[in-house]
Amino acid sequence: MRSPIILSVGGSLVVPDTIDTVFLADLKKLLEEEVRSGREFIVVLGGGKTARRYQTAGKEVANLTPDEVDWLGIYSIQLNAELVRLIFGPLAHRKVIIQPNEIAAVDRPIAVAGAEEPGHSSDFDAVEMAHQAGAKRIVNLSNIDYVYTKDPKKFADARKIENIDWKSFRKLLPTVEEWEPGSNTPFDPVAAKRAEELGLEVVVMNGNDLGHLRNYFESKLFKGTVIK
Repeated sequence: MRSPIILSVGGSLVVPDTIDTVFLADLKKLLEEEVRSGREFIVVLGGGKTARRYQTAGKEVANLTPDEVDWLGIYSIQLNAELVRLIFGPLAHRKVIIQPNEIAAVDRPIAVAGAEEPGHSSDFDAVEMAHQAGAKRIVNLSNIDYVYTKDPKKFADARKIENIDWKSFRKLLPTVEEWEPGSNTPFDPVAAKRAEELGLEVVVMNGNDLGHLRNYFESKLFKGTVIK
């Protein structure tokens, strides 16, 4: 692949409650258009609500270890990833990519990636995929329009952020050294540290309006937060 764009798709976009076929159809149409323009993509899936529901249920019924909780998330990601891979048909690599070093064998313009093992998030997977593929950009599609200075659902004085450097962004995140299964932040703190080390640009935007993603690809005005 030639400098692909890493597209990190939150699981809550694929399965907000039931499977969102409208979102999947819109994503399929957009990426097919972009592939015709010569772009290549690695699509990294998250587990989202599906993962958190399984994780919550498991912890309510049994005393699961952190690894066991993480595995529930990983299998949720794999299921989401296989669905997304299949909808792209012959444009997609023949199997879901699990390990970053598998990128070397990709011979199609779209590769879909799942998760490898416990211990890190899909955000971290996206960063490592970018590193392995020589990519410099990650677009993180979630269900928020921007990163905010505080949680806007809890604080009326929360301000949206359109551009921010990594040092300032990481100050907004919890200070953790290891991935915590089921955590929910605009970008995983461990992944943010690694992305800063690699000099990556990460754009956080709302995947419910893919017009902004199209605008980003075309260097037009878009709604979202650029971190670099």
